[in-house]
Amino acid sequence: MQAWAKASVVAVLIFLTACSTAAQSPRPQAPSDVVGTVGGTPITLSDVDERALRQAAGDFGSMTLAQALFEARRTALDEIIGNELIGLEAKVRGVDRETLTRNEIDAKVAPPTEAEVTAWYQANRSRVQGAPLDKVAGPIKDLLLQERTRAARQQYLDGLKARTAVAIMLEPPRLKVADAGRPSRGPARAPVEIIEFSDFQCPFCLRAHPTVAQVLSTYGDRVRFVYRHYPLPNHPSARPAAEAAACAGEQGKFWEYHDRLFDNQDKLGAADLKRHAAALALDTEKFDACVDTHKYKSDVDADVAAGEEAGVSGTPAFFINGRQLSGAQPFEAFKHVIDEELAGKK
Repeated sequence: MQAWAKASVVAVLIFLTACSTAAQSPRPQAPSDVVGTVGGTPITLSDVDERALRQAAGDFGSMTLAQALFEARRTALDEIIGNELIGLEAKVRGVDRETLTRNEIDAKVAPPTEAEVTAWYQANRSRVQGAPLDKVAGPIKDLLLQERTRAARQQYLDGLKARTAVAIMLEPPRLKVADAGRPSRGPARAPVEIIEFSDFQCPFCLRAHPTVAQVLSTYGDRVRFVYRHYPLPNHPSARPAAEAAACAGEQGKFWEYHDRLFDNQDKLGAADLKRHAAALALDTEKFDACVDTHKYKSDVDADVAAGEEAGVSGTPAFFINGRQLSGAQPFEAFKHVIDEELAGKK
């Protein structure tokens, strides 16, 4: 496996951060099935697995076997497609692959400066486990160079893809996750449904909150977003907050209450939950009674059970048309999956 591809997988795993309904494919894809094409040249699942199955299982962390296999295959397929595109372009230009790569990718990557290495070190001290800068400067420089080379390669490949017909038919694993009638935003018939399992006390859920807002504003009516509760046992305020949010939903203000809780994550005590309701002009007598009697405990329990059945082990956890995306991922991670789903609906 090429270094840039392995680095890509590792980079994804490093930045995965989390607090600790679509139809299934009609049949498993067979080795002879075409899972991608480049300018009419087919790529079979067998071609992909020749690369994918060489990858170390540890590169995929705590993913389920099905998800890890898909990620390995997708990484391999992207590598094959990239190599094919570079090969086609080299042939058109009358040069070899190495010359093209050197001139169009490597030559455009600036080596990291000492100041950039130092800045990375200061921002990521926990990742080097307290090692002094002089001991890790070399590996940091290599990492930054790999990231820049990968970005330059991807930018170049994007330009080649714009001029060459490329199709990907590799089927991702999907889970059937019901919305259970929980609060939602967006039209019921939207082509993309995102179900989130979240925890109001989880700092990573808070980090994902603006990203979800960006997804909804970017895709509008093409996305339906559903919120389900998954309060973690190590967050004692999360379950009361989840039940209180359901009580606010009873009065038609779930989303306002949801946003207020994330805006005030340090104020989730019993008295705070009731003050938030008053600030939103809810019927406080009705709200307080709902909270005090744990009216929606069974709903929260059902959400947790559904999350566990779907393989959720931390928050936030998202299911995009049944495709799992775990942790406080950047907008680009959502965009990648959503754009693929939208393209598949055409």
